[in-house]
This record gives sequence, structure tokens and C-alpha cells, in this order.
Amino acid sequence: MQSAHALTHWDSPFVNFRHFDFEDGRGHGYRWVHVKRFHLPTDASTDRDLLSALIAHPEFRDTYDGAGLWLEPRHGQWWSDRITPDTYAVADEAIARDVIDTWATRGADLPAALETRLHEVVYQPIRQATSRYTLGALPDDAHHDYGPIHTEFHELVLIDRSLGVLALVVAADD
Repeated sequence: MQSAHALTHWDSPFVNFRHFDFEDGRGHGYRWVHVKRFHLPTDASTDRDLLSALIAHPEFRDTYDGAGLWLEPRHGQWWSDRITPDTYAVADEAIARDVIDTWATRGADLPAALETRLHEVVYQPIRQATSRYTLGALPDDAHHDYGPIHTEFHELVLIDRSLGVLALVVAADD
């Protein structure tokens, strides 16, 4: 299995919907996408090993509430020690894209500039990924002491072996 140090955190693009002009009055809905990108080690073996390395990485301990990284094992609204590689389900490109599309649009058009930014940060990596995963359902007792804190929380893991990148994509509303 890969160690937590096998993944090197590269950057963390953040797309806040409130920074875009919604002309129909529907507004941004307090939605945002946070992507954490990691360089893969040259000897990366299985996707399961990479998922294990991601879960063990300090950048994974983020509640996405603005508090930053935690020493305690929290991820999103869950205790991170309740998340395993088996918690993730394999997804094809259509499923991964639909997770974001359904959540982001809620049946309405997005501003063109936001569409462009989502294409760069989310949709293009979904298309290019050699494998994709969605975080599956966790039991209620997996919620940490002040979760759930988001109205909606969607998570993808995109592995692109040709570029040597793993992306953790979190899309949520506050």
C-alpha cells in the first residue's frame, strides 16, 4: 500500500458560485467546488492504493467549513476513519459528470463564465481521467460531532495516470 507521503499535494483550485453573475435571479445558492490535486508517485500501483494514500493524507482532513485542516480525523461531515477505499464506487465519465451537472445546474443554466471555469477545473479532468470514483453513502453514525454541516455534499476522486494527477473534487452548498 502507498504511504500518505506517496501523494504530493500540488494545488487546490476553488470555484465559488457567488463570484459569478446569475442573470435569472436564482443566485449562487451558496454553492462551491473545491478541488485538491496531487501528483501521483512514479511507482503508483493500484487505484485502491491511491485511494488509501488519499484518505491517509493530511489534506483529506478538511471539513470544508472554512476552518482548514484538522488534526482530528474529520472529512466533510464524516469521521475520516469511517471512509475506506471500499467506500468509493467506480464511476464512468457520464456518472461523474452527472453528479456535478445535476447539483450545479438544478435544472437551470449557469453563467457562461462559470461554465467555462467548471469545464477547466472539473469537466475536463473528468473526461481525461483514467479512472473515476464517487464517495458512497455512509451510515448516520459516521457523522462527526457537528456534521452534517452542508446542505449537499458530493465527492469525486479522479485519477489521471497519463498526467500523473489525482484530484479530489468536493462540490457542496453551505
